[in-house]
Amino acid sequence: MENKKLIITIGREQGSGGRKIANLLAEHFTCEVYDKEILNLAAQESGFSPRFFEQNDEKKKFFKSLFHLHIPYVSDGNFYNNDFSQENLFLFQSDAIRKAASKNNCIFVGRCADYVLRDYPNVVNIFITAGISDRVARMMKRLGCNEKKALDAINESDESRASYYNYYTGKKWGQCSSYDLCVNSSLLGIEGTTQQIIDFIEKKLNTEQ
Repeated sequence: MENKKLIITIGREQGSGGRKIANLLAEHFTCEVYDKEILNLAAQESGFSPRFFEQNDEKKKFFKSLFHLHIPYVSDGNFYNNDFSQENLFLFQSDAIRKAASKNNCIFVGRCADYVLRDYPNVVNIFITAGISDRVARMMKRLGCNEKKALDAINESDESRASYYNYYTGKKWGQCSSYDLCVNSSLLGIEGTTQQIIDFIEKKLNTEQ
């Protein structure tokens, strides 16, 4: 594994601790973490304002365009000749993910990175879930809100992420067959779950050598 580039993708339910786990994995494997950072990279590559990517981040809001086909989207260059659409934003974002993945060890949080990098070697795809009480508690702390508002935020976010992922990949968000490992962070806690993932990644890559 020492001479191989490592790419980790993390899908996550809202409030599951996915970003914290990504940061801990990055410390262990010496990786760059890309979460919302991908939006800025995509904006730089495309010339579009970052706000367009932020407003449509992991959301499926359809524009009236020629792109409304319910098939997975892959970049073949032809889309860039068309008018602005959410699908173009996805393609620019996908290109930014691929460009980042071509450089160093990296971890991508969300944004269909597992699908975008499906043909890349040494990619480990993880999905993180957690018990609803833990997720609500994290959201209450993060947003400074009550339990109902935290639960509403979780449901809204998960619904958006699922619709976005399902539409662009042709797969089902959170379904175990889409990932190499699905873990419940409530069982071992954030640190314990991180170690579990580390052990899995090291064994997986060593087996593939």
